[in-house]
Amino acid sequence: MIPGGFGNLPEWRVALGLAGFLAAGVGLGVLYFNILWWSTRAFIPRGHIGTAIALTIVRVVLLAGSLVLAGLTGAGALLAMALGVLIGRAIVLRARRAVAS
Repeated sequence: MIPGGFGNLPEWRVALGLAGFLAAGVGLGVLYFNILWWSTRAFIPRGHIGTAIALTIVRVVLLAGSLVLAGLTGAGALLAMALGVLIGRAIVLRARRAVAS
């Protein structure tokens, strides 16, 4: 058994839970960095500062809230979700780079 936020669950359930946090982190990262791209596109060429500020608030609250909830579960869940966010960032950057070229 692994001590931590998952209590006395069997190891396979802990691994499944961490995989779930990783997957949620990937989805969150893709969403976060796509919103970042959208807010940049709204602000730079068109000057829609209100839209850019609203999107910034949404993405920061979404990311911070999700990471706090994962952190309340335990360090493993927080690290899995943070790694997922970084993987999501790489996915968005690769997709945007392919569109730009």
